[in-house]
Amino acid sequence: MIPAIEKDSLDEIKIFQEQKLAELLTYISENSPFYKRLFAGRNIDISTIKTIEDLQYLPVTTKEDLQQYNDDFLCVPQHKIIDYASTSGTLGDPVTFGLTDSDLDRLAYNEAISFACAGIAEGDVVQLMTTIDRKFMAGLAYFLGLRKLKVGVIRVGAGIPELQWDSILKYKPSYLITVPSFLLKLIEYAEIHGIDYNNSSIKGAICIGESLRNEDFSMNTLSKKIIDKWNIKLFSTYASTEMSTAFTECAHGIGGHHHPELIIVEVLDENNMPVKNGEVGELTFTTLGIEAMPLLRFKTGDIVQLHNEPCSCGRNTLRVGPVIGRKKQMIKYKGTTLYPPAMNDVLSGFDNIENHIIEISTNDLGTDEILIKIAVKNQTPEFLQEIKDHFRAKLRVTPKIEFASKETLNPLVFNPMSRKPIRFFDYR
Repeated sequence: MIPAIEKDSLDEIKIFQEQKLAELLTYISENSPFYKRLFAGRNIDISTIKTIEDLQYLPVTTKEDLQQYNDDFLCVPQHKIIDYASTSGTLGDPVTFGLTDSDLDRLAYNEAISFACAGIAEGDVVQLMTTIDRKFMAGLAYFLGLRKLKVGVIRVGAGIPELQWDSILKYKPSYLITVPSFLLKLIEYAEIHGIDYNNSSIKGAICIGESLRNEDFSMNTLSKKIIDKWNIKLFSTYASTEMSTAFTECAHGIGGHHHPELIIVEVLDENNMPVKNGEVGELTFTTLGIEAMPLLRFKTGDIVQLHNEPCSCGRNTLRVGPVIGRKKQMIKYKGTTLYPPAMNDVLSGFDNIENHIIEISTNDLGTDEILIKIAVKNQTPEFLQEIKDHFRAKLRVTPKIEFASKETLNPLVFNPMSRKPIRFFDYR
């Protein structure tokens, strides 16, 4: 199930997207209070924007814009809203997104072609190990997409390894949709209770919320720990409520594939200009085909690299590499630039560590200070020194690290009000 446009040449894809861009600009200039005001205030003539390159002459949209003017982005009357979703609020106040009937169809199509990219097909059964309630768009999107693929869905929800294994053994799903670190808990539960997980029905897992790969697409420490024990295929997927679109890996595991029918992608530098081919920058997108709340040049805050070489799967679309970090979470520590994913990866390499959090604050000199709190099975000064040495070897710096109890850290990491584990706390 590869859409024809994804097999077209990059030039053909560009021409298609430019036609859709013109339609979007007309639509938001007529229906979006926010963009009407923006275009009028900046004297922007949308008829002059004809190519993807011309996007750089338009202002960007930020998360702060969405938070401050949430309702002004709505392009339809309220009675046309069928579903209300909200962002997780990882980097600020949550934002509400309305979806029309047409938007829900688009969401289902996006997830169907994304899951097909990872090899899920009619006849498979998939265990959904994430919430579908609490205005969580992703959980609903997964269900709608699997239904469109005519795939069976087991809606178990998040957590509770015992319940997950009961469902796996009873219904025999072929794929799981889950946060990858939870797979380690499934493995641990299976080993304690004598479940032969390598002879289970599971062939693969679609992994959300946490990175699986390094920048060169090699498996990171977390994914290595999983596949070293459990012989299943891991697929990374990147998405957000704002874009209503997913970038999912195929079996070749070299980046999340772009769906050009649904979204235009840019990677921008500090001055909101496109970076050179192969350079990293902030992922910025323009949505296509959204009726209720389309967005123009929305800056995600995620630092990524794009890859343009054709993939052996037959798709010619660009691919989004692993998220290196969030722009607002960038840390300058002793002259070195760090992002939380790199520190998480170092800590994931130690079986003795049961949980951890990373706290960032500003010290008396006005520079960034890092404190990592770890809950471990066996506390020794030697182990603390081993971690510090590992940080120095991998990241060239050693942050302050201290022991904490699992009882203290678990409620912070697995906050019941959050949809994913929270390990980064920024007090700057």
